[in-house]
Amino acid sequence: MKRIFTLFSLVILHQFSAQESLIDTVYIDNQFNKVGRTAKISNLNSVQILENSTSLSDLLRFQSNIYIKENGRGSTSSPSFRGTGASRTAFVWNGINVNSIFLGQGDINNLNLLSYENVGIKFGGGSVIYGSGAVGGSVHLNNTLDFDKGFHGILFSEYGSFGTFNSFIKAKYSNAKLSFSFSANHSQSENDYKVAEKNYINRNGRYQNTGFNLGLAYKISDNNEFYWQSQHYDSDQHYPIFDENQIKTKYLVQTFRSLAGWKFNSDKIKNDLKLVYLEDNFQYFGDIDKSKSSGGTGKQYIVRNDLDYFVSKQSSFNLISEYQYNQGEGYQSGIQNPKRNQVNLSLLYRNGNSAKFYWELGSKYDFVEGYESPFLFSASGKYSVNDWYQTSINISRNFRAPTFNDLYWQPGGNLDLKPETSYQAEMSHYFSYKNFKLGITPYYIKMKDMIQWIPITSSNWSPRNVNKVDFYGLETDLSFNKNWTNQKLSSQIGYSYTQSTDLETKKQLSYVPFHQINFNTDYQYKIAGLFFQALYNSKRFTDNTESNFLEDYLILNAGITINPQKNIQIGFKVNNITDEIYETVDYYFMPKRNYAVSLKLNF
Repeated sequence: MKRIFTLFSLVILHQFSAQESLIDTVYIDNQFNKVGRTAKISNLNSVQILENSTSLSDLLRFQSNIYIKENGRGSTSSPSFRGTGASRTAFVWNGINVNSIFLGQGDINNLNLLSYENVGIKFGGGSVIYGSGAVGGSVHLNNTLDFDKGFHGILFSEYGSFGTFNSFIKAKYSNAKLSFSFSANHSQSENDYKVAEKNYINRNGRYQNTGFNLGLAYKISDNNEFYWQSQHYDSDQHYPIFDENQIKTKYLVQTFRSLAGWKFNSDKIKNDLKLVYLEDNFQYFGDIDKSKSSGGTGKQYIVRNDLDYFVSKQSSFNLISEYQYNQGEGYQSGIQNPKRNQVNLSLLYRNGNSAKFYWELGSKYDFVEGYESPFLFSASGKYSVNDWYQTSINISRNFRAPTFNDLYWQPGGNLDLKPETSYQAEMSHYFSYKNFKLGITPYYIKMKDMIQWIPITSSNWSPRNVNKVDFYGLETDLSFNKNWTNQKLSSQIGYSYTQSTDLETKKQLSYVPFHQINFNTDYQYKIAGLFFQALYNSKRFTDNTESNFLEDYLILNAGITINPQKNIQIGFKVNNITDEIYETVDYYFMPKRNYAVSLKLNF
């Protein structure tokens, strides 16, 4: 019925003609642009998304300095942001932290890239605003709703090596009062690639997923807006096996997210009230021919209010209050029916009265059922020294809460766990000269009470607050952008140095590269476009003893697009041009050279 309704809506909306007027946009995550005034952020637009359309893993791997661990292409995937690991990276859907209440992290390959208008990346701690897990940074999956743009739509289809097929359709209609958006996407692949030199076949690597997104906004008056955004996602992900005689396994995921909000704006007050429902269902099959071996359901009910009171045009107090009720149910995991109530209160003050200096202070306290949450704070400022140099500083205390698995998994759950806490400082320097921009950001993170699962017996593991870890490093980004008549060029190169040291063992944490280099360039001349990507990762240790490691690698990608007509684009790309043999996780090799062709229609 949902599909019939959305298709019927598309037919009706297609009858409306476009209207010329001022464009207004509803940004559902209204904090991301605010934090970007002092924090280091990056925005990946729809053009960049389609350059790495296979998965969110590929997009973040090639267009950011986040290290992505992937158990073979399309399988379980997790990020390492500034060396801090997957559970210390927050995934934020339209302003709401959607990390799993069981695992405390997001599986990147179960967050379909084609469901979003843009992907934002915030570097550094953000727990005052975005909650548990926003330690190394956060990835923001954003949808937008526009007014006064009439009807427009996109159809994209891509076919690639290993029987890979990606497609999406998006349609939007808006007038002065109403905005409607619908999109559907589907990805699938046999994913049976081979690496002959290592006698590796990605057996049982197939995957498929489907997503539906529906958005609606309505202007009640000049000062009042109602909006609604929902998402349904369904995934079937098989796990690779190393021998054809091994038992094949798979993992199924069904996700539903719904967010309704009301925005009120006046000269003194801006208020954004959200009502949110999140549901995650998952089932693991130890044998794909038998019934599920384990599984679970997680439900979150959230009420979040974001109030800005303007003392003057350039200064304001921002009170963020949130209530969450989390409920879980496990199957064959020892987890019964855990429940958790929590109230979060954040207060921030922002001041931009000076033309050269902007600063803000923030504090937060969580009242969480079952454990004592730490007091959090943040302080940041940005100073414009002159036309070509700016500097900013960010200091914060962040945390990660114990998850339902940490607390209740049987055997092994530990009800005495304390939240991880960390202190962080960074200082960014921004230089600009004509078409060049250079950013340099050194940072330092000091973490204590790190939660780690350790062996208790030969067969049982349990989480403990064990480690103190120091993370420090340097991030640099150099970009060049220039437009000429009928042509434009955009290039960026980034370098990251990352040190993550266990203070007890004095060793680098596993799967954290010391050095990483990303290069991306896009060139457009009339109807033709070219892009080129390069990624280098240095060696990574596969355990915390530094005795085993993965070799460094350099991956090159390239693509071309042609627009034979204004609304038609044909694309072709080559991934891993040099046929590099590489792993991001031990034993799981990634594909060698592969290809994809695509067609994009705008209507």
